[in-house]
Amino acid sequence: MYEGFQRLFMMSEPKILALNAQAALGPVRQPERSQFSHLVRHFLERFFNHETASPDGDARARVALVAVTTGLPGFVVALYLWPIYHPFIGWPPGRALNIARPPYWLQVNHHFFFVLYSFVALGIATVFEWDLFFPDLLDVCVFTALPIPNRRLFQARIAAVALLIGGFLLNANLLALLVLPLSIDPPSILPLLFADLFAFLGGGLFSATLVLALQSVLLAILGERLFRRISLPLQGLLITTLLLLLFLFPVFSAAIPVFLTSGSAWVMSCPPFWFLGIYQRLLEGPSALPVYTELAQTGCAALLFTLLLAMLAYPLAYVRRGCQLVVGPGAGDTRIYGARPLQGLLHVALLRPPVCRAVFHFIGQTLFRVQRYRIYLVLFGGVGLATVVATVLRLTVDHARVSIGVSADGIRAAVAIVSFWIVAGLRMAFASPGNRQGGWVFRIVHGRPPQFSTALLQLRAVRLWVLLGTSLVTLSASLIFCSFAPRELQTLPARLSLLLIGVGLCLLLTDAFFLNIRAVAFSGDPEREPSNLAMTVLKYFTFFPVVIWLPVVAEPWIESSLVHALLAAATIVATHLGLLYGHRRVVRYHCSMRALEDGEEDFPMKLGLRN
Repeated sequence: MYEGFQRLFMMSEPKILALNAQAALGPVRQPERSQFSHLVRHFLERFFNHETASPDGDARARVALVAVTTGLPGFVVALYLWPIYHPFIGWPPGRALNIARPPYWLQVNHHFFFVLYSFVALGIATVFEWDLFFPDLLDVCVFTALPIPNRRLFQARIAAVALLIGGFLLNANLLALLVLPLSIDPPSILPLLFADLFAFLGGGLFSATLVLALQSVLLAILGERLFRRISLPLQGLLITTLLLLLFLFPVFSAAIPVFLTSGSAWVMSCPPFWFLGIYQRLLEGPSALPVYTELAQTGCAALLFTLLLAMLAYPLAYVRRGCQLVVGPGAGDTRIYGARPLQGLLHVALLRPPVCRAVFHFIGQTLFRVQRYRIYLVLFGGVGLATVVATVLRLTVDHARVSIGVSADGIRAAVAIVSFWIVAGLRMAFASPGNRQGGWVFRIVHGRPPQFSTALLQLRAVRLWVLLGTSLVTLSASLIFCSFAPRELQTLPARLSLLLIGVGLCLLLTDAFFLNIRAVAFSGDPEREPSNLAMTVLKYFTFFPVVIWLPVVAEPWIESSLVHALLAAATIVATHLGLLYGHRRVVRYHCSMRALEDGEEDFPMKLGLRN
């Protein structure tokens, strides 16, 4: 079923012919392509066939998944709008059947979601492909030795970037554009189509060009070395901001009428509202509210400005990036000298065996030195921070005034959100299949697989690194949450219960995520089979709500009695010991199996039996 679905996004397979029929066809003639088209195809493939975007190397399957994943949210929301605009008995609740259309401001909220989603989707896609918009060292070493003019290389990369942004624009909006007119059933379909095209595509194009222009300006001004220092924090900030706009949509949807009718300065400075103004102005015509006209004018001017800025800054950044790649950025020192006293304490207390020390420091130095591993932490950290803000923040509308509040249950859940996404990001980075040659020393010294006792020491250092890093971030976040928490969470029992829950979640989540890890971080063998993205996402959607629900329910219960706190601590310890026992069984089974040779397949030659 998966292969058949994948063929929808790829060229059709050739028909199987008899040998005589194949001989009668004559020699195979390859299509003639120009040098420019070959370069464009190469750059487009690089966008999806690098270690972060396609870790298993199957770029075509990844393109199909990205296309469906990007367009699916808008398509699903457009389908859910159909019963709202076509009421039947019992749905929507509390609305009479004689009222054909929902209220005006509810329709505006529906329009705003699609504008906002296009803006966020294109922004995240552009930030994710951040490093591939400009040449890297491999491009300089390979293309400078070939008879390719520099101008043609530059034009081919611009064409590839334009095709990438255009493809994401279509993927994010095409399915919704096909379904939305049928779901909304407007009085006149032509204004709706014009509004959809200009607002959705304009918002997405503005978001993509804004990110590209920002990157180009910073790279042209600061240069490669300084830009590398701020690149990852800037990517994390952009992803957090974009996801925060999307996650906060249910929170401030009730306040949108107040924002628009009051002429709030926040509305005039928020880009998604600019393109909502374009949408409503094209849909309603001259009868639209005056604020929509002002927002539409701002959106059009901002789109033109970002396009011109990207066109002017990109060539300058391209040239400077190429020149500095030839010179080299220089080596940077990744050691943290302020952590030396803490390292000495860890050596005495927790890292007494030399194997544990070697693995512990190998993880830290590799993670802070290699940027492709840190990008996972940036992505997961951005998702976690946006989820925390959307969970904690509450907007209430009272007499046309919007007030901001903090939810006590949101703070309880935020502790779990922080620990969950930090552990998940470290798990993704440690198990990343790209470039695992750094652990060759462990394979030479301890063998592959190592002895059971040695493997336990190695993996204990891995779990200790994750536990210490996650606990540090989670406890720091808990202290920040307590500084502005409601009065019910300001008591000493409430803070101690939050502390117990935070430490317990860090411990148990580390055990759960690293239960099946059998090798040192950044050094395991690549997977023989490609990962199933659908099953991975399903696990997250199943496991994440449970983790969030536990502290919301358990914190008041733990706070109420010392006996409850002791029972909770005993439950955490017992669960931890059970997961440790399961992990020992996994490691023991792995160490008892003979390692595969390079290029040796586990199936079908040995039917999966490796003993």
